[in-house]
Amino acid sequence: MSFLIVLAALAFLMVAAYRGYSVILFAPIAALGAVLFTDPSAVAPVFSGIFMEKMVGFVKLYFPVFMLGAVFGKVIEMSGFSKSIVQAAIRYIGRSRANAVIVAVCALLTYGGVSLFVVVFAVYPFAAELYRQSNIPKRLMPGAIALGAFSFTMDSLPGTPQIQNIIPTTFFKTTGWAAPVLGTIGSLFIIVVGLAYLEWRRRAAMAKGEGYGTALANEPLEDTGKEALPHPLVAVLPLVLVGVANFAFTRMIPVWYGGDAYTVPAEILPGVHTPVTATIKTVLAIWAVEAALLLGILLVVATAFRRVSQRFASGSKEAVGGALLAAMNTASEYGFGGVIAALPGFIVVSDALKGIPNPLVNAAVSVSSLAGITGSASGGMSIALAAMSDLFIQGAQAAHIPLEVLHRVVAMASGGMDTLPHNGAVITLLAVTGLTHRESYREIFAITVIKTLAVFFVIGVFYATGLV
Repeated sequence: MSFLIVLAALAFLMVAAYRGYSVILFAPIAALGAVLFTDPSAVAPVFSGIFMEKMVGFVKLYFPVFMLGAVFGKVIEMSGFSKSIVQAAIRYIGRSRANAVIVAVCALLTYGGVSLFVVVFAVYPFAAELYRQSNIPKRLMPGAIALGAFSFTMDSLPGTPQIQNIIPTTFFKTTGWAAPVLGTIGSLFIIVVGLAYLEWRRRAAMAKGEGYGTALANEPLEDTGKEALPHPLVAVLPLVLVGVANFAFTRMIPVWYGGDAYTVPAEILPGVHTPVTATIKTVLAIWAVEAALLLGILLVVATAFRRVSQRFASGSKEAVGGALLAAMNTASEYGFGGVIAALPGFIVVSDALKGIPNPLVNAAVSVSSLAGITGSASGGMSIALAAMSDLFIQGAQAAHIPLEVLHRVVAMASGGMDTLPHNGAVITLLAVTGLTHRESYREIFAITVIKTLAVFFVIGVFYATGLV
């Protein structure tokens, strides 16, 4: 019965999200409905003590990232940089390769350490302009962004700084470069199959005469002025700067603040009366990307001041409004996952998954399933490893499987079924692009299936060749 409660809550939320209902409203309804059927007296305490704590904690940590990412994307749009990049891409690469261009830009930013949420905001104006000029249906765009930002650079490519590749290192005592050959093979599988699918969908839509679309929501402003566009090399500089600065700040912040924590003495802030302490490891990645985005925004403003200043007041309001909606959607999902993970039915699921005999398949299915239930790659993986990492390690060692291989399989599995309709990143992507699940989830789900298949493809390659 407890398992059915969890399953019903998950199904209810996925249906609500797919039909276009607000996740901010329906995530707590789904979570607390599950608690109601488990123990009615626990509803209010769970709402305050788990759901709201998780939701508010997410906003506290990540809202500045959402906001700065949205403003960065908006100034890229207002400056004319996105149009300049698109025209250069069309000139040198061609309109028919729009999907490959978007995937490449997303991959560059994500592999550079920029949060995938930020990548969505930053790339959207560029992608919308490219699709519009190429007259490709806008509804296909989320699939291309998902392939570039939510897949191989998130967890497959060795060395990626995304959290999904970092979490396994603490459990398996590996590094982010674990199983480089298998990771590269898995990435190539995702890229080739993913692009082939997106190109098939593009050709099919355009063969029917379907164009970019009309009466679309959240469209970037079209530049109708006669001003010359910035040079493409100038336009691409902010994107490069954000990636490079994020990398640099990640290494310099610990040097500047020293140790694992930094305390501001009480005498510096007499109105607080107590010292303020920040745990550097917890906020390092967040501070780094925030600082990098600030530099990116300043560079755009400095190099295109006249264009940006004309629309900055209205544009920044739109960006902040979009960031608020995206952050609250994702935070509500985070609260839902926290409640579901605390229920007896979730324990039933995790215990049942332990019975799969093959250690790599066990790890892949367990992590992917829990990521799907919670709607979070990092959340599902963290829960799975906290509960079952010892079992995974024992199974791998008994089968003489290097822990590096286990690391890569677990990381890739976390990015498999996590992108179900209720996933926060999916909801953010659709909100930013102004599309709905009905319009665009088919392509996103296809990428989800391809990512999941890639995990088992990599497992097969390991058993067939022994490559690590």
